[in-house]
Parts: sequence; structure tokens; C-alpha cells
Amino acid sequence: MQQWLDDLIAGTAWLQALPTGLVYTIGILVACKLILLFSSLLAGEVVWLERRVSGRMQARIGPNRVGPQGLLQFLADGVKLLSKEDVIPATADRPVFVLAPILVYLGAFAAFCVIPFGYGLVAADMNVGLFLVLAITSIEVVGVIMAGWASNSKWAVLGAMREVAQMISYELPLGLSALAIALLAGTLNLTDIALQQEGWLWNWYVFRGPFAFAAFFLFFTAALASLKRAPFDLPEAESELVAGFHTEYTGFRFAIFFLAEYSAMILFSMLAAVLFLGGWSPGFPVDLTGPAARWIGFGILFAKTAFLLFVMIWVRWSLPRFRIDKVMYLCYKVLLPLSVVCVLGLSLQVLLGEVLWGDQSAFGRWLMGLGVHGGIR
Repeated sequence: MQQWLDDLIAGTAWLQALPTGLVYTIGILVACKLILLFSSLLAGEVVWLERRVSGRMQARIGPNRVGPQGLLQFLADGVKLLSKEDVIPATADRPVFVLAPILVYLGAFAAFCVIPFGYGLVAADMNVGLFLVLAITSIEVVGVIMAGWASNSKWAVLGAMREVAQMISYELPLGLSALAIALLAGTLNLTDIALQQEGWLWNWYVFRGPFAFAAFFLFFTAALASLKRAPFDLPEAESELVAGFHTEYTGFRFAIFFLAEYSAMILFSMLAAVLFLGGWSPGFPVDLTGPAARWIGFGILFAKTAFLLFVMIWVRWSLPRFRIDKVMYLCYKVLLPLSVVCVLGLSLQVLLGEVLWGDQSAFGRWLMGLGVHGGIR
């Protein structure tokens, strides 16, 4: 983004007269507005997609009245929620109660700043982009605790505790499976990870061996659990906890929690596509780094993201809900050991590749001399 702003300033006379810091600030604000618009509108359409897909799976129609095939149904739902009364319990901690949904949504929204939508189509192309995504999304845990505790309701507190336990637990296999790809790529920069997968289909990291293939499914499963998606939706189990940590929320604050959930679904689907499925690469050699071609790359990445979103919806309406003890068992005794095995396996794969075949991967260069060949970018 900085390079794009520098080129824009250099080519526009009236921008050169303004302070550079002011131009950068305006550029960052515009990027934030665009990301907010993208995540909000797309999250609304994902809600429509889920209702239509679930309707098909259950032999019913789903929303089809507002707009073509019901595409504008999410706008009608938004207007309805805005018009509802904003109720705050009399015994609630009002400041914390109000701040909680904002903090939950912030965790999903802010992480989009380092996701490359295409070559050069990234708000902040950071060297530690992958680490930043995993760190920022964990902020949601704090917002969930605040929402449950501030409601002063035993059902909300129980739902918050179950969700926090589940989210913190599944962040371990999620982070380890992502670390496996970082070891293979030798970088935490998401743009570089996507660029390393350009070319033919077998260059995608998901096809770089059995450990990388397993890491993809571990990442996707852990993401489902971290997002509280069925069959891991115990924190919002309607039959046991009414509605979980957001039981006492109404109106637009209630909608923000769902907006955060569907925005996080888009985020993790896009992250999985960048890490494992080649990013904006179509699976054959083609240059998508040009000013116009990068938008084609955005369309390819969007198609991969849409496919993963469909799989998330498909899984939700196909599998029954797990018991809480089974959820924790799956994390600590199945996914966590397997993710550690994937990390160790990919580490050995990279090292043996260098020793036996002279494969000078980025990770190998980093091991042999930090900073000599650029280090971790």
C-alpha cells in the first residue's frame, strides 16, 4: 500500500503539496473503509448463502422474496434489527456490555488488513502478516468474556466460559498447522507465501507432501471449532444455554456478534486459500502481478474462498453437535498431537530436501544464516 501511495503522490501535483503524513493517514482510513464495506456486505451475503444452502439440504425454499432470489434479505434483516429496542439489563455492567460486541468484531475486521486479496492488493504487506492474523483474531476471546460477564446472567457466563475454553484450546492446533506452512515457506509474509505457490497446481502447499496435506485439514477443522461452527457450536447451544454468551443482547448489538462470526468465516477461508491453495494462482503458469491482471487474481482467490465457505456451511448442516467432552478430547488428544507431527514432519522434509537434493528453500537459507539471504521476510 505504501508503494501505491508513493506512486500516487508522485503522479499527482496537488497531493505533493499536502503533508506526506496526512496523505498516508487518509489512505489508511480509505483502506479501512473499503475493508469494512467488503467484510460487512460479504458477511451479509454469506448469511443468505447459508440460509439458501440449508434450505436446499432440508427440502425447503429459504429466503427468496427480498431482491433477486432473496439476495437483499440481509439488508431487510439489518433494518429489522436496527429498528428493535436496544435493551441493556438493569444489573449489567453497562460500559463493558456496550464495548464487548465491538471488540468481538474488531478481532475479525482488523485482521483483513494483512490479507492479500491479490498481488499488491493488501492494506499492510507486513513481514509478520501470518503472526498478526493469529494474534488479532484471538482478541475475540476477550470480547466474549466481557459479554458474558457484563450481562450478569448465569446462562451468559456459562456460555462465555465454554466458548473461551474451546477457542483457546483450538487456537493451538490452528497456530501449529499454520506454523507448518511457515516452516515450509520460510516466511510469515502472506504475499510471499502466495507467490511461492505460483505455477502449476502441484506447487500449492497442500500438495507438497503428506504432512502439508494433513496440515490443511487440521487447519480447517481447528478453524471451524475456533469459529464456533457446528458441529463445534457448544458455546451457543440453544437447548442447554438459551443462546450462549450473547443471551442478553438485542437489536443491532446482537447482529454485531453474527456479523463478527461470518466475517471471521470469510477471513479464515481466505487465509486457508492463501496458505494452502495457492492464493490467487489458478493452478497453471500465468502472470497475475500486472495492474489489471491482479484483479483477475482477486477473482480466483474469491472463488476459492467461496468454495471453502460452502464447505463450512455444508458441514454445519450435515453433522450433529458434539458433546463438550468430545470437543475437548478431539482438540487435545487428536488435533494437537497431529499438528505437532505435521510441524516436525515438514521440518524434516525441508532439511532432508536440502541435504539430499540441494533444495535451497527459504527456510533452509534462514537456518544456514539468518540475514545472509534476507532472513525471514
